[in-house]
Amino acid sequence: MSTPKLDVPSRVLYMRLLGYVRPYWKALALSLLVTALTAATEPLLPALMKYMLDQGFVTKEVTRPWLIPLALIGIFMLRGILGYLSSYGMSWVSNKVITDMRDAMFARLVRLPAQYFHDNASSVPITRIAYNVNGVAGAATSVITVLLRDVLVVIGLLTYLFFLNWQLTLVTLVMVPAIALMIRVFSGRLRAMSRAEQEGMAQMNQTLHESVACNRVIKLANAETLVLARFSRVNNALRGYNMRQGIAAAAAGPLVQICASVAIAVVVYFALILAAKNVMTVGSFVAFIGTMAMLLAPLKRLADVNAPLQRGLAAAESVFSLIDEVPEQDHGTIALEQARGRIDFEDVSFSYPHAERPALAHVNLAVQPGETIALVGPSGAGKTTFANLLPRFYHPTAGQIRLDGHDLQDITLASLRANLALVSQDVMLFNDTVANNIAYGSGRNASRDEIEAAAAAANALTFINALPEGFDTVIGENGTRLSGGQRQRIAIARALLKNAPVLILDEATSALDNESERLVQAALEKLMQGRTTLVIAHRLSTIENADRIVVLQHGRVIEIGSHRELVAHDGVYAQLYKLQFSDEAA
Repeated sequence: MSTPKLDVPSRVLYMRLLGYVRPYWKALALSLLVTALTAATEPLLPALMKYMLDQGFVTKEVTRPWLIPLALIGIFMLRGILGYLSSYGMSWVSNKVITDMRDAMFARLVRLPAQYFHDNASSVPITRIAYNVNGVAGAATSVITVLLRDVLVVIGLLTYLFFLNWQLTLVTLVMVPAIALMIRVFSGRLRAMSRAEQEGMAQMNQTLHESVACNRVIKLANAETLVLARFSRVNNALRGYNMRQGIAAAAAGPLVQICASVAIAVVVYFALILAAKNVMTVGSFVAFIGTMAMLLAPLKRLADVNAPLQRGLAAAESVFSLIDEVPEQDHGTIALEQARGRIDFEDVSFSYPHAERPALAHVNLAVQPGETIALVGPSGAGKTTFANLLPRFYHPTAGQIRLDGHDLQDITLASLRANLALVSQDVMLFNDTVANNIAYGSGRNASRDEIEAAAAAANALTFINALPEGFDTVIGENGTRLSGGQRQRIAIARALLKNAPVLILDEATSALDNESERLVQAALEKLMQGRTTLVIAHRLSTIENADRIVVLQHGRVIEIGSHRELVAHDGVYAQLYKLQFSDEAA
């Protein structure tokens, strides 16, 4: 499983995050301006308190006392309106960033090579797209809001403190280095735990997905206790990561407040001495202490913002690791129209990463247009690998594959795959209508008549018309509301509608009962007419009429010929055929 790149400098990550904010800089700038105005109103309250105490209680020279409560109401109304506008603007930008990043991640996901999905559990990209990106957007927008607002508040309050008494203000600043040191210490811990939490969330999603998808296997195996124990382990591990994050985040705030309280205590001591010497008025003293108390909240928020910032940066490592995955390479320049269907394997070899032996070794085969070639052999012989090389799901490690004389690497992926159709044992359908599933991948807006004609040719029209809403019936996740034979015939109808000149049948009837196999086989015979067809066969009786049968063993071609020729040759194919025939007879 691929993991995020660790220890990327925070500045590099944050600047890249801001690149996603840049398209919305006007809205962000307006929100930040409103945030700055909100921060600028912060010193108004202690200034009003100073005026009220000095003029109203000491000198008693307030001529219009009703102005003070009105001013108080006005300050809070102004702050409320500005705060609302700031929050709304940041929320708008944040959601735009989330949407853009998800689009970018999904666009990269659908263009990744087959090897990525071979190496990574499905929960990895799902968790990054659905969950991790939320933390990234928070770091890119809300953290900026907190930093700007509270830094400006602190600057404004400190400026007012200098105005009231610069000596006492210098005493206040003694706590700044201590706060900065604490934030630095907690940052690394928070980032590490955030990474672990994201990995734990991916494991939980994987466990949930498997438990739902394999629910029948679990029930038949009476494995509920085993599944519960596995989920409990994953869940408790995730709780541990969250708790360690929470401890680190929760400790920062109180420590900042303790430092601030020490500073306030020292200031109070000196302020009392100055008040005794009539250096400070009552209003100045209350305003100074009140302003210092007001510093606690923004300082705590600045300390607390480190937690979402580090979570966001850890999430950014995860998100960008997906965006930075190398997409499927397409250096082809030939846009193939309708292929004739000649296929040539020229000394082709292929090895999976970390495999002990090649999946295919020095394969040579020439397939004529319209010819049906059956691939047979024991499990692990290389049959599916052979078929996977044609659509360029994987690339040969040696040799060349040609279609109509063109190296597959020179053909654009889109035009290559437009000329291929696949019907496999594991039919993949979408939670959509029957009509949309048949039309999926045809590359054009097929009419209802064309869809129905394809369904009729696939022997699927009878059961489709019997569905509650016919072609408009939603068939459930991967066609769970259909039988295996019905799903296969939907896949065949899809291939018929695509009308590709090259057809790959990957054990398309191996998991069916006799009646379903008969219907599917009849539909396949219609589909194969006039097409170059590669058939990966499990039941050898289904490929007796193939033009040629290619026998693979340990990735090598050991026999080629018609059914009769190979049976007469009495080699590996003949032995496989006799063994299967005797098993079926038994």
